[in-house]
Amino acid sequence: MQSQKEKVALGSIMASAGLTVGKMVVGIMSGSLAILSEAAHSFIDLIATVMTYFAVRISGKPADEEHHYGHGKVESVTALAETALLFVLSGVVIWEAAQRLYGGHGHAVQASLWAFGVIIVSIVVDFFRARLLNRVAEETASDALEADALHFSSDMWSSIAVLLGLGGVALGFAWADAAAAMVVALFVCLAGWRLGRRTIDTLTDTAPVGSAKTVTRIASRVAGVVAIERVRVRPVGDKIFVEIVVAVSRALPLDRVEALKAEIADAVRAEMPRAEVSVTTQPRALDDESAIERVMVTARNQALAVHHVTVHDIAGRRSVSLDLEVDRKLALGTAHEIADRLEAALRDELGPGVEIDTHIEPLQPPEAAGREAPPERVRAVEQTLAEIAAESSMIRDVHNVRVRETDEGEIVNFHCRADPALAVQAVHEKVDEVERALRRRSPSIKRVIGHAEPRR
Repeated sequence: MQSQKEKVALGSIMASAGLTVGKMVVGIMSGSLAILSEAAHSFIDLIATVMTYFAVRISGKPADEEHHYGHGKVESVTALAETALLFVLSGVVIWEAAQRLYGGHGHAVQASLWAFGVIIVSIVVDFFRARLLNRVAEETASDALEADALHFSSDMWSSIAVLLGLGGVALGFAWADAAAAMVVALFVCLAGWRLGRRTIDTLTDTAPVGSAKTVTRIASRVAGVVAIERVRVRPVGDKIFVEIVVAVSRALPLDRVEALKAEIADAVRAEMPRAEVSVTTQPRALDDESAIERVMVTARNQALAVHHVTVHDIAGRRSVSLDLEVDRKLALGTAHEIADRLEAALRDELGPGVEIDTHIEPLQPPEAAGREAPPERVRAVEQTLAEIAAESSMIRDVHNVRVRETDEGEIVNFHCRADPALAVQAVHEKVDEVERALRRRSPSIKRVIGHAEPRR
């Protein structure tokens, strides 16, 4: 894409140079102010296209430590300079044309075949260059190439005006050349005004029309987005930088929040391929949050691990009980202070009248070292589990028994099967009974983890 921009910019330099020389020679030979104005216009176009060539080369550089959003606005600065050149040229031409029309400073104009020829060639070149530049400018979102396209487009229409002026001179209307020059100046002013308005919008970070509404619509459709808090859009070169702030449920886990942000960014880029999207989330307490979710969020905000949370409403008073995991090496007094802070935070969240009971338990050490127990020990535990399960009316087919030895005791994992129609609570209680029975029969076992599967 970058090489394509540079290629068409270089082609514009060659076209502008050829037209400038041709118009200048014929304008001097014919004495036509309109053609000389066109020559000056083409000369400014030549300067502008040289600036454009270097601008598109610089704008293609990636972001760096000083330009975090890249170098795209170099093209806009170049386009603004070209706008100034257009207005200067139009002012000079209008002044000279007015002098010829009203000041009595007449000049003999020769409507020669060379004059008609160079203007017709100019119209043809300007037409095809404007089409090519417009197409590439749209594909690459290049302000500088769009400025060049406007130059060649205005050249074409002003050349048509010059052609009509030469025709008027050939028919004996001496004032037609100055009038044509005045029309050329007006075309140049119009091109400068259009280019200047677009360039200033870009430099002042004016959002493309309707872009914020489009982004809002896209983000609102993503599941999990509660509200769109803010959308900012600004164009920089061939990119559009989009910043979105969305509200999400505070109960969402962090990995889900990150996935949601990526989903929003992908959805925006699907409809706006040039967009560089940044998504920020704000947690929000939803009206339909359950008490358990509020407890979990409060604990998470304090970086505490809780489980077995139960909530009951007893005689109009809410009661909360939970297990709080703390470092096993903490002193009881320190652990109790942590529990007190959590309970205070829960009262702030659920109301001062809530009853809270916290069961403090030691957090299991991370990545504890262990080793596989001997095969005979595994078989003995497997036999014991089978005997215990046989006494139950729910648990069947104990399998996949693993026994690991650690410095603090044995850890046993096993799988079993139960009726798939049974409630989870009922199965959990029966698995707990099996786990407790195994620990009673074998005191060396530190922990038992049973996994229930539906019976086929």
